[in-house]
Amino acid sequence: MIFWIASYPKSGNTWVRSLLSSYYFSSDGIFNQKLLAKIQQFPQKKYFENLKYDPSVVGDTAKHWIAAQENINLDNKIRFFKTHNSLTAINGYQFTNPKNSIGCIYVVRDPRNVVTSLKNHFELNDEDALKFMINEKKFTYDYHMEKDYSDFQFISSWENNYKSWKNQSVIPTKIVKYEDLINKTFAIFKEIIEFINQTLNSQNKFNKNKALNSVRTTSFNSLSDLENTEGFIESIISKKEKKKLPFFHLGPKNNWKKMLNENSKKKLIDIFGENLKDLNYL
Repeated sequence: MIFWIASYPKSGNTWVRSLLSSYYFSSDGIFNQKLLAKIQQFPQKKYFENLKYDPSVVGDTAKHWIAAQENINLDNKIRFFKTHNSLTAINGYQFTNPKNSIGCIYVVRDPRNVVTSLKNHFELNDEDALKFMINEKKFTYDYHMEKDYSDFQFISSWENNYKSWKNQSVIPTKIVKYEDLINKTFAIFKEIIEFINQTLNSQNKFNKNKALNSVRTTSFNSLSDLENTEGFIESIISKKEKKKLPFFHLGPKNNWKKMLNENSKKKLIDIFGENLKDLNYL
């Protein structure tokens, strides 16, 4: 069965994966990059290799989302998977179902800070970053592969992505605010572990020492230092300069209040006001 770590892009998914991989897949809770391989991304090309689809057709892999998950679950093991996919059907094809998924942690971040983070990661200006976030038909894929949409992920708009995971009864889901994780890292991480163990009906007790090591070795400063010395396996290559962009760019210093002009602030509140209130960001 699959336990999802879901989020809209640039909302803290990699940090949660780092925390969980160090806690569940190491003996001492100390993070290293190789542990991220324990929590793969879905959808991803390799999971469709034995299934018939046309890689030149956008979204053609969606018809195999369920079949691919059934193949993953053949051994009846519990696996964590990262996804940015909206919990939405494409042409009638559901992203997942209760037969293949057991639970989810959904990480949500103030959309005003998502805008500024998207700008860096995808090399966009303010206007294009906002268009990215409100595009209900938005999808991502490996843009280095010409006319190959095998890594297609349907992320939709920020609002649709968030609501698709929040307003559903397919699987038990815990909503985690990125800002709470920053301000109360250990306490929120403990809640995440306890939710996962409860959902999996696990008898394992919370390991405080292991969790403390996970929190310490996956702090923004620790991950940023690691990227500076070793590089980071999930950083992407710039479209403009053909060099890797920093993955851990600003972290907690990514503050919309300082980085957005007044016009942009007002526009974002007008667009996302209902959601900002719902999440107590206003």
